[in-house]
Amino acid sequence: MKDGLPAGAFQRLDETPDAEFYAAPRLVTHIDDGAIAAVTALYREYFPAGGAILDLMSSWVSHLPPEASYRRVTGLGMNAEELAANPRLDAWVVHDLNAEPRLPFADGEFDAAGCCVSIDYLVRPVEVLGDLARVLRPDAPVVITFSNRRFPTKVIALWEALDDAGHAQLVAHYLRAAGGWTDMVGLDRSPEVGDPLVAVVARRAASLE
Repeated sequence: MKDGLPAGAFQRLDETPDAEFYAAPRLVTHIDDGAIAAVTALYREYFPAGGAILDLMSSWVSHLPPEASYRRVTGLGMNAEELAANPRLDAWVVHDLNAEPRLPFADGEFDAAGCCVSIDYLVRPVEVLGDLARVLRPDAPVVITFSNRRFPTKVIALWEALDDAGHAQLVAHYLRAAGGWTDMVGLDRSPEVGDPLVAVVARRAASLE
């Protein structure tokens, strides 16, 4: 058992280093326009205007509301060319969370965080989400969104075995196991036509004790 989950839960078909898989930029969107609009609507609802935003597992597009102004948007991802092409990022860093789950940021640095259609690739999600709580200010939201598209060789085995409702339960389990999170809620924001879009939203607890 790892993090209260069965043996093999975090195995992947392709266990080669992730840096090799993500070495070539992929300047494409991984969900359709309806699902992207649903992500943007969630960010509009939960991200504070003028705040410092962390785009976790970012790429060349962040799906932030185009009319919103933030003090700073920082991206953490796997490909420098993708991150450099993202017009919403004020700063970015290449960082492999599967190799090192500790985030390269200061305590309480951000007012909100988003993780868009990427949580299914983490092999140490509880450690990552535990450290994410550290770099957020108290009551700051995290918006974790996911759909049914994925790189099948890099997604964890347990994710492949679950449906959308199971994915939401799994992400909520990660957050509870990580500690430091409160007010968790699962949301189905799937458009009527096209890719599904499900989210788990939580807030950083007042104390990490």
